Amino acid sequence: MNAQTAAKHAISLETPELPQARPETLGLSSNRLQIMSDAFKREIDKGTTPGVTMLVSRRGQIGYFEAFGKQTPDGAAAMSKDSLFRIFSMTKPIVSLGIMQLVENGHILLNDPLAKYIPEFADTKVGVERNGALELALPLRPITIQDLLRHTSGISYEITGNGMVQRMYQKSNLRNRDITNEEHAKIVASLPLICQPGSEWNYSRSTDILGRVIEVVSGKSLGNYLTDNILAPLQMAETGFHTASANKDRIAQPFPTDPWTGEKVALFDPLEIPKMESGGGGLVSKTMDYARFCQMLLNGGTLDGNRVIGSRTLHLMASNHLNPNVKLETHLVPPGHSFGLGFAVRTDDGLAPYAGSKGQFFWSGVAGTFFWIDPQEELFAVFMSQGPGQREYFRTLIRSLVYAAVE
Repeated sequence: MNAQTAAKHAISLETPELPQARPETLGLSSNRLQIMSDAFKREIDKGTTPGVTMLVSRRGQIGYFEAFGKQTPDGAAAMSKDSLFRIFSMTKPIVSLGIMQLVENGHILLNDPLAKYIPEFADTKVGVERNGALELALPLRPITIQDLLRHTSGISYEITGNGMVQRMYQKSNLRNRDITNEEHAKIVASLPLICQPGSEWNYSRSTDILGRVIEVVSGKSLGNYLTDNILAPLQMAETGFHTASANKDRIAQPFPTDPWTGEKVALFDPLEIPKMESGGGGLVSKTMDYARFCQMLLNGGTLDGNRVIGSRTLHLMASNHLNPNVKLETHLVPPGHSFGLGFAVRTDDGLAPYAGSKGQFFWSGVAGTFFWIDPQEELFAVFMSQGPGQREYFRTLIRSLVYAAVE
């Protein structure tokens, strides 16, 4: 994007609404959508979550957009369509798209070794647990950009298990929001890989590392790159790595104690300006902002005349990138699904415990946010809440409710 175009996009201070239509004109049942509303109200009355927002769009127009419950558990304000949410890992598809823009522009190849951009990864070893000790082995091949996009890099997360490598992550400084993306990447490079690159799917800090690659290649901070190339062109005016203090009263909050597990819930403060702009989970957004991102994906890379990614590049991202030899054992990628470049991808009409279509792609956030795109049905949905412990339950519930409304 040139400077003149960027300036044109930057002047928009509000998120434009996507077009809306009566449900029946879009092939959606008003009666079934009311049943979905009733289900959300029941969950709120049961104390499952303080409040939620839900948006369903089909054939290019919104057929359902509602907010339920309260914005904060101890406040009087109702949940609003303009409430702000920590979207955590729903940051990942946006950053993955940013990487693929650089691929389209010839700055990056998918099979480039990561060490080409972050040299410290040239010395990263593979951790092998043997007889109660962690041995370090040489990688059989380098980590590639494609590995990072599809979570086959061997990089891990401290939250996904308690193996020896994951315990090293837990003891590190990786969760500190006061380190830079560069410092974060160097810490990850100093830790062993959990497996050989390309051998397993492991949910990980790979997309945080991609955020640093964007900085190295573009010469911009991750936040500035995303604003210039994705957020501003899509007029996602209220999506960023923090929000202004004037928006304090619009931030949705979780229960301080999880209603199902009794565990304390602690989420980051969206008003703080972090040094680390986490490509894996740092963005704050609102429902309509993310709906504009989803509409662009459903449109094949364009929105309102702005193309942010090529249609064939997007098709590549939303395709299966895991060969049958890759170990994949995780609830995050359910039966009947695989993983692409930044998204989980549905590969079978059956197998999963909920309705959907082959070719559907999606991702979610640890605090309770979720979206999916169904090209076959010309449909997308965005769900927002701040209930970490209930996230799996709602992901399954809302798929069933939405597809029941498709006529």
